[in-house]
Amino acid sequence: MKYLVTGATGLVGNNIIRQLLGAGEDVRVLMRPSSDLRGLEGLQVERATGDVRDATSVITACQGVQRVIHAAGFVHLGWSQLELHRQINVEGTRNVAIAAREAGIRMVHISGINALGLGRLNNPADEESGLPGIVEIPYVITKRESERVVLDEVARGLDARIVNPGCMFGPWDWKPSSGRMLLAVAKFAPIYPTGAVTFCDVRDVAAGTLAAADLGRTGRRYVLGGHNLTYKAAWRQMARLGGKLSPIMPMGPIFRAIAGPVLNAWTWLTGHESEMNSAVLKLGRQQHCFSSRRAETELGYKFRPFAETLSDTWDWFRQRGYA
Repeated sequence: MKYLVTGATGLVGNNIIRQLLGAGEDVRVLMRPSSDLRGLEGLQVERATGDVRDATSVITACQGVQRVIHAAGFVHLGWSQLELHRQINVEGTRNVAIAAREAGIRMVHISGINALGLGRLNNPADEESGLPGIVEIPYVITKRESERVVLDEVARGLDARIVNPGCMFGPWDWKPSSGRMLLAVAKFAPIYPTGAVTFCDVRDVAAGTLAAADLGRTGRRYVLGGHNLTYKAAWRQMARLGGKLSPIMPMGPIFRAIAGPVLNAWTWLTGHESEMNSAVLKLGRQQHCFSSRRAETELGYKFRPFAETLSDTWDWFRQRGYA
């Protein structure tokens, strides 16, 4: 079977193509001319040049494949760049969904747990029971909108399912993406967010995504999570990998009241919103905890110990000079 994978140089997309190749499948990747190609070195994939924002290139890339895994997306956890998020996450998804429907091929759309809302540490939510109140940043808004685009196309005949991964760590994080958290904490992070989140291994998410392609139901969402942990508990494990002291001080109300305006002022003065901003502070105090029971039951989804995930991720970063 031949697969088209978008976002193949990103963390989840790169792990997916490696698992597909390991299973003997044929893989075509849709990539921009400016893409970082380190993640594709030595991999026997067919390369199609294009962009999910360009409908024509997406239509061309969909020809002659049987399935499309849509992993491309734009992620900035902050208040800015709503238009760019919409262009890639919403309109890009629309282009892929329409092309897949018209070509008669099955699609798996990789979304995120943030599209589902909030879930409590002591009462994790599922695909249907997410709580309101999540911080409404462009990433969250457009991930939710992208799911609606897919479901609208399902209503028109598209065979698609949606997966919602948690906060992923793992190898082949070239950019790096979520691995930046591990690198920062393992270096030194005395102050920790007060919230909680579902942490998972990207290799398990990749396997769950491919299982959704085989076993998932059309129009159905699947949480691909793992371990619901407070940031304090997770960051302690990360600090130990770097041989550093555990974080000792929470980012409480006083800290947020001082740091938030300072970060907003810095954004205004520089005209650039950094990775540490007031939106991240607000997200960090919320609980984003979810159950993967549906995926475990219907897809056979499994997730490994979090300590193993962190250790493997740390080793991958160290071997390549990131740490």
